[in-house]
Parts: sequence; C-alpha cells; structure tokens
Amino acid sequence: MRRPTPKALRRTGLSLTAAASLALACFAAAPAHAAADTIRTVHSCAVPKQAHWAACDALKVVGTVTAESPGAAPSGLGPSDLHKAYSLPSSGGSRATVAIVDAQDDPNAEKDLAAYRKQFGLPACTSANGCFKKVGQTGSTSKLPSADAGWAEEESLDVDMVSAICPSCHIVLVEANSASMADLGASVNEAVKLGARYVSNSYGGSESASDSTYDNQYFKHPGVAITASSGDSGYGVGYPAASRYVTAVGGTNLTKASNSRGWTETAWSGAGSGCSADDAKPSWQKDSGCGKRTVADVSAVADPATGVSVYDTYGGDPGWEVFGGTSVSSPIIASVYALAGTPSSGSTPASFPYAHTSALNDVTSGSNGSCGGSYLCTAKPGYDGPTGLGTPKGVSAFKG
Repeated sequence: MRRPTPKALRRTGLSLTAAASLALACFAAAPAHAAADTIRTVHSCAVPKQAHWAACDALKVVGTVTAESPGAAPSGLGPSDLHKAYSLPSSGGSRATVAIVDAQDDPNAEKDLAAYRKQFGLPACTSANGCFKKVGQTGSTSKLPSADAGWAEEESLDVDMVSAICPSCHIVLVEANSASMADLGASVNEAVKLGARYVSNSYGGSESASDSTYDNQYFKHPGVAITASSGDSGYGVGYPAASRYVTAVGGTNLTKASNSRGWTETAWSGAGSGCSADDAKPSWQKDSGCGKRTVADVSAVADPATGVSVYDTYGGDPGWEVFGGTSVSSPIIASVYALAGTPSSGSTPASFPYAHTSALNDVTSGSNGSCGGSYLCTAKPGYDGPTGLGTPKGVSAFKG
C-alpha cells in the first residue's frame, strides 16, 4: 500500500544544520510523496517488509524554517488555527481520555509534549498531575519497547494534535512492542482497558484475509470511538482504516480564505481511499459504487503543504518541525469525538457522522488518483472516498 521510500537518516547528537543537510541528501536520492512542488517530505517510518505489519503515516516536511527561540512562533498550523477552521469549542473534554496507539518508545514524549503545550499556552499535561501517561502494550509504565526515532516523530505528532484539539483531555500513550498488527491490536485493547473511550491509530498496512479476525480481536469495542488514518499513498485501501469498527479518516489541504468560513479545503492528493477487497460494508454506508467497506468516513487536514506544528527532539530532531499525512487527521478526529462527549453504550461511533451530515464541511474538489473519475478517488458534493462526508464543523456530527 505504501510507496517504498528510505527512512530519514537520524543520529543522536547531530546539529540542526547537519541533520537538515543529511535529510535533504536522503530526499534527493529518492523523493518521498510531496503534496506540492514547493515542499519536500520524508516518511517517518520504514515501509513494512512483511505481511500483517504496519507503518506510521507521518510525513515530515524537510528543510522547514521553524522557531529557534522560546518566544518565536513555529511554522505550521497551531491549535488556534485548527479550532477556527473546524469551529471547535474552547472548552470540553475535561473528563475524557484520548489514547494514542503507536509502536516503539519515544523516550522524550513527555518532555516534548510539555514544550508544545507551553509554546501555545495550553495547560500542563504531565504524569505528575495525572494528565499524561505512557505505557507499554501490557499497561506497564516501566516495561517499554525499544526506542525508534521514526515512530517517536509519530508519537510527538499524535500527542500534540490531541493537545491542540482538546487541551483539557487526558492523554494515554500506548507503545506497542512492534509494528505488527498483533502488537498494535493488543495495544488498542490495552488502551480501552485503561479507560480510554477515544483511541487514535495513525498507521496502516495492506488489507488481508485476516482483517475480519483482527476486527473482532482488536477493534470491536462498542461505545469507544476508534479512529484510523486512511494512508498517505493516494488512491488505495489499507488496514485498519478498512475495519467496519473504526472511523476511517481521510485528508485535506486546509488553507485560509476570504470567505464566510475563513478557510477552504480540497481533497489531499496523498489521502488513501477506495473500496475494500476484504472488509464487509457497515450498514450505515449507503454509497452504491462499492459493495464492501468504503474508505474514508470523514477527514481533516493532512496535506504537508498546509501542515501542522510539532515538537520532537528524539534521535537528533531539532524541536519544531512541520508534519502532514493522515497521521495528523486521525488524532484530530479522535479528539473531536472527545469534545463531543461520551459515546452511548453499545454504539459504533463510526456511524455517528452519517446521521449528522449537515454538521460537516463538505469537501467538493480535489482527487487522490485515477479511478475513472468516480467518487472513490474524486471529491464531490456529498460522500466521496478521499474526504468521506467532510470535515468537522463543530462537534455535533460526532455525538451519538
């Protein structure tokens, strides 16, 4: 599903200049997917080399000029931008716990989270005050997996997006032992066991005949909003986005505009979408061009060209960077669910937006590939693959 690209070279202790030079050299050797001619990106995670494994969907913008002093504003969209673009409330979520599931350890996760929240004037979220918790896939705070610089970028991105959308939410970061679907799925189960009613998964791999088994083992959690990124390689379906039990989150280009909303969105060319080959269609999906599960359900900003600010230092990263990918949109939507309130007992929150389509920004232009011009890869009025039903317009579409 994912276009093979080399992992960005990282070495602990590299200077900012050296790190940027190496990253640019890496990119020049083999370009990663770029959303626009003016930017260059690298995938944070290596492409899986075996079946039933996943890669994270974080795309780092290379060579971005960002804040180098505590008082400087970093590049990329920040919390205020996202709240304005999606008409989100300034309060809510104080009793909610959003879980982030990723693979491997980010040793600097809490420290980097503190820097992000301080920069944007958000309340402290620490292990000491009970707001932040990092655990391994069995729930242990001491038995953590080995560290990985690429997945650390993903984890920083994810916790920063939860902070941006729902500053009052508690955050549980569950680190799987590996990027195998078995370990990642076990980590989803652990997140729910720990009390999270909102779980974001910013990773994906190929579909397989095992998907229905994974659905029942790992993603079937009634009353829990589970989101999954749709992928960053354009038209095509991956898993777990194809699971009927998750909200599959596509991606957009989000730009300020002189219209009544103040923003405009188009489908991002890199967002995953399409008709599943292996996963059954949920009852609330009514599109007629796909007999099985259609991806995506909803969307949010993901184009690196209109990317978000992230703070990450592990593995030699300089601190402030700009990221895109549907790794951005998945935790955004999980956090919007948290702002909307606790899902009803026994519900499947993926169905909620289908009952409230007027409470979404319909994205009607843009494409992520070639599918004969059909809605599966082309944004159109109403439902389409790359952007689903649209993007948040407040939180009403995520209640149920």
